[in-house]
Amino acid sequence: MHAVETRLDQPAGLRGRERRRRDDRLVGWLFLLPVIVGFIVFYAYPTVRGVWYSFTDYSLLNDPSFVGGENYRELVGDEQFWNSLKVTASYVVVNIVSQTVVALGLAALMHRLTRSVVLRATLLVPWLVPNVTIGLLWAWLLDPDLGFVNHLLGLAGIDATLSFTSPAWAMPLVALVNSWAYTGYTALLLYAGMLQIPQHLYEGAAIDGAGEVRMFRSITLPLLRPILALVLVVSLIGSFQIFDTVAVVYGGKPPIPEARVIYYYIYQQAFTYFHMGYAAAVAMVLVVILGVLTTVQMRMLRASRSDLG
Repeated sequence: MHAVETRLDQPAGLRGRERRRRDDRLVGWLFLLPVIVGFIVFYAYPTVRGVWYSFTDYSLLNDPSFVGGENYRELVGDEQFWNSLKVTASYVVVNIVSQTVVALGLAALMHRLTRSVVLRATLLVPWLVPNVTIGLLWAWLLDPDLGFVNHLLGLAGIDATLSFTSPAWAMPLVALVNSWAYTGYTALLLYAGMLQIPQHLYEGAAIDGAGEVRMFRSITLPLLRPILALVLVVSLIGSFQIFDTVAVVYGGKPPIPEARVIYYYIYQQAFTYFHMGYAAAVAMVLVVILGVLTTVQMRMLRASRSDLG
């Protein structure tokens, strides 16, 4: 009774604002409903099924039968799994380091020297090309017999053959090909973050006699930390998901062990050997690894805090 009297005592305007807030929340949930349904159907449900399959002996030819943690115990002693994880880790290091360093340099040059729309569009072109096309292009360019790159090396007197079939060059070449494809996009993300840095900070530093290198180290990098963290996390997750380039450059044939990344290993187990349960277990381990690495990365870079605040 007291609560009813309190509501009646409220001004009409206040009661109207409360009704509008409730209506806004209802409209918000209605707009979110398609996204929530899509998330449940395409992400949550497959994830739950994947977890279940990881505890079963399942192929496409029979029904799944529960085997407990047998797949995970087999995974611990699987040398091919550990090799694919090591190959993927080496790819991630080369890809992220080369991509981030070059992208930072390009973004800084655009920010401090030119803001040409044509230049930005040109940087985005490799990212717009499908990965299958990129793989085919570089497979031709790096062909050991007819490849244009190796022809140029020969003309320059360099006694080296760059090829995806070379154990020493296979994974570095795959990493550099993908760095070439994604560096422009990464540079534009970093460039957008640099545009949020107040210009007066650079003007004040220039008056104090600071050079471009000092301003980049003392102003740009610290204030770019949240965007840089986002770029590194997205690049990390995307790098662990490398598959299409490896599949294309080897012409549909299994890659050499030095280039068999973890996603290709999962694909082989699931669709070549029909070990769906074991493939699901490997995928779940990869999810845990990515979750741990992402959390560590976000904490180390203090991604939730910005020096601009």
